[in-house]
Amino acid sequence: MLGIFQKAIAQPPKELNSPVASSEVCRKPTHPNEILKAFLSSHPHNSLSATIGDGAIMAYARDDRHFSIHQRLFCGCDDIYCLFFGHLNNLSSLIKQYGLTKASNEATVVIEAYRTLRDRGPYPADQVVKDLNGSFSFVIFDSKARTVFAALGSDGGVELFWGIAADGSVVFSNDLEVIKEGCGRSFAPFPAGCMFHSEGGLMSFEHPMHKMKAMPRVDSEGVMCGASFNVDKYSRVSTMPRVGSEANWTVWESH
Repeated sequence: MLGIFQKAIAQPPKELNSPVASSEVCRKPTHPNEILKAFLSSHPHNSLSATIGDGAIMAYARDDRHFSIHQRLFCGCDDIYCLFFGHLNNLSSLIKQYGLTKASNEATVVIEAYRTLRDRGPYPADQVVKDLNGSFSFVIFDSKARTVFAALGSDGGVELFWGIAADGSVVFSNDLEVIKEGCGRSFAPFPAGCMFHSEGGLMSFEHPMHKMKAMPRVDSEGVMCGASFNVDKYSRVSTMPRVGSEANWTVWESH
């Protein structure tokens, strides 16, 4: 899956950006259209994409494996679009909890969970995501509110990466090679057990009362490459995180 969002919509932590010295020879970040082209080229027979409004690109590749437990899904409902990869062990109970039809899949459940946070709160955002039991990653774009909401499960069953394109757009994908080629050294693994909201930033849904801290990340060549984000167990936040027009998140610190 691939989600690209202009910096006017979503701004990730500044530590994710790794400026390249003028004398340094390395891959330079590319522009969103080039990243999209690379993603579609790497999945030439089973991918589709959509440009949503003037600030978002979303794409996914259907899984050709017939027996994979991980679902690759892309759907939209009422101006909310969701990319989902993985599976939910408690899908049936979540369908009942949110009053959805039996034909609903993981992506539609995640959209409804997001809608609950946005419209029917106040609910703690961390608890709603924590209720998703399984191996999962998802990226949601609310085109009406122009917000991004992304999360990665804590069990390590699937991966998610994020980075910064040449124009400052934030990029999410589970395709490591596409991220590396598109974002140069300004990329990193998305931290497991965490979620990102464009109005508030990055936080842990496993440890919501603790801030996140950015740690220098060095690649196999010994060069700075994005940043890793970990829970700072020695810090505390003063408010619980919420999603919506009155969202109040205290999220991360740089060290």
